[in-house]
Amino acid sequence: MAATSFFTRLARPSPYVCKQCLRNRSIARETRRAISNGWLQKTYEAELAWKDQALKIKAGEKQSMMTILEERGYIKDIAGGRDALDSLMIEKRIGAYVGIDPTAPSLHVGHLLPLMALYWMYVSGFHAVTLLGGATAKVGDPTGRTTSRDSVHSAAQKANMVSMHMQIKKLWVNVEALALKHGYKKEWAWKRALLNNNAWLNTLTLPELMRDLGSGVRLGAMLSRDTVKTRLQSGDGMSFAEFCYPLLQAWDWWMMYHRNGIQLQIGGSDQYGNICAGIDAVNHIRKTHHDPAVRQEKDEPLMQPYGITTPLLTTPSGEKFGKSAGNAVWLDPEMLSSFKLYQFFLRTSDEIVERYLKLFTFVPLHHIDLVMNKHALDPSKRIAQHLLAKELVELAHGAAAAGRAESENKELFSKGTTQIERSAIRQEIAKSMSEVKNSPRSDISPSLNPKAPAVTAQNAPSKNVILPRSLINEGAFPRILYAAGLVSSRSEGHRLVSNQGAYVAAEPAQSREMGDQLSWTPIKNFHAQSPPTFVIDGSLLVLRVGKWNIRMCQIVDDEEFEAQGLSCPGWDEFKAQKAAREEIEKEDGRNPFA
Repeated sequence: MAATSFFTRLARPSPYVCKQCLRNRSIARETRRAISNGWLQKTYEAELAWKDQALKIKAGEKQSMMTILEERGYIKDIAGGRDALDSLMIEKRIGAYVGIDPTAPSLHVGHLLPLMALYWMYVSGFHAVTLLGGATAKVGDPTGRTTSRDSVHSAAQKANMVSMHMQIKKLWVNVEALALKHGYKKEWAWKRALLNNNAWLNTLTLPELMRDLGSGVRLGAMLSRDTVKTRLQSGDGMSFAEFCYPLLQAWDWWMMYHRNGIQLQIGGSDQYGNICAGIDAVNHIRKTHHDPAVRQEKDEPLMQPYGITTPLLTTPSGEKFGKSAGNAVWLDPEMLSSFKLYQFFLRTSDEIVERYLKLFTFVPLHHIDLVMNKHALDPSKRIAQHLLAKELVELAHGAAAAGRAESENKELFSKGTTQIERSAIRQEIAKSMSEVKNSPRSDISPSLNPKAPAVTAQNAPSKNVILPRSLINEGAFPRILYAAGLVSSRSEGHRLVSNQGAYVAAEPAQSREMGDQLSWTPIKNFHAQSPPTFVIDGSLLVLRVGKWNIRMCQIVDDEEFEAQGLSCPGWDEFKAQKAAREEIEKEDGRNPFA
């Protein structure tokens, strides 16, 4: 076919665009331009502010980030050189990350040391990332373990991931509130993110891993690690999956280094070997990457990766805090109430309370000195311990919970003693038990109940419930939302579903399984009769209303539900309707001529 001539194309009229559409296009272009220019201006101003801060640090007018971390006791070892990292953080607003594998439903106090170092970097203007190891949790970090981890059902793994994801989000909300309380006003340049390594490890192929990373790994170095030697010498040995765990952790760092500019990894003292392996891996990949656009052939000091390990957190008797050690102090209020968490830190000895105040709080050092001087005048009042306990509960559970815990403890303790009465213990146990019972909520959906208080990160109700299987298999989502305590009535559930205000953590795909990443699907009217489609591994249904109100519904057989003496909103009504329906079906099935 002959090509269309220039004059023919020129003669064609332009397509008609109405004035309103033309105006909308113009507004959209202007808006995009304004946003882009505004972002560039803010970025430029942030860079100028960072350079000005660097001049003040070099002149001795302000502390460097390294000095702050050292004075508060967060530094044990530095991989890559202390002075080099100090200079880098002065000159550049680098990114840092802490990785956590969701091997339990909750974080514990042992997780807080590396997280607090990350939080301090965040409020000082650095880019902070918390990485949830949804993929690496399936393998399990062998560091510091003499035996292999017990296998965990996939439904439990996903429940742990959902629970810890929400907990980390709440912690960030509390961090910003505490930072503001202590004089750190949030700035535009502060950046934080919560990532899940499922995003890249689930699509990573073995040839890609071997090509980019495997070529730079030497078996001698991997076999010489203390964890590997200890496990090989023991009778249990080490699986190939555990042996390769450092490779997956190193790939995590490379992906965040490449995509997010993360140059610093912060971990516990037992992670030094993994961090060093990660540094070697990042350096190898960035210098030998097959893509010339990614490859950094020039050894640029400002692009070097570094690592920090925090000191090992131990009890006064020298025992390690943690799940593996069997003495974990959980941060989830459903696993350890605010009252008990407050009480735990109230029992901190005078010898270590000052160290804990530096490690676990945002209280300025000069204020800690004043508190310790006041505490020394009358140690029986435990002034320092009360401050520590309140600040830590405020970090873990929020300001309201910390205030209640402080009031309860001050009321229950007699003068000059830390012994709590037995009646108070029984009262606390009864209170904890009542909080986890399945009960209807009237304050769940403020959009449908104007008199209800908003559900926030601090006042979100219990997230775990047990529901009978027949209710899931035969009920509709409005009924299940009511039974799970997410709405105050079935009619409210219907309105919420109609407004697409309820979500289920699954996708109605052929696999009928929730992906390893946390994703939410709005419940729609055509889903009303298909709750079983969204059940994960036959025993878990995850629901959400609003931003913070989440329910992880464990599904059990009706017989087990009844045997445990459990109930839920609408259960008796559902049983009665089910029995009546079965009786009618039974009557219809009888032969009248028999």
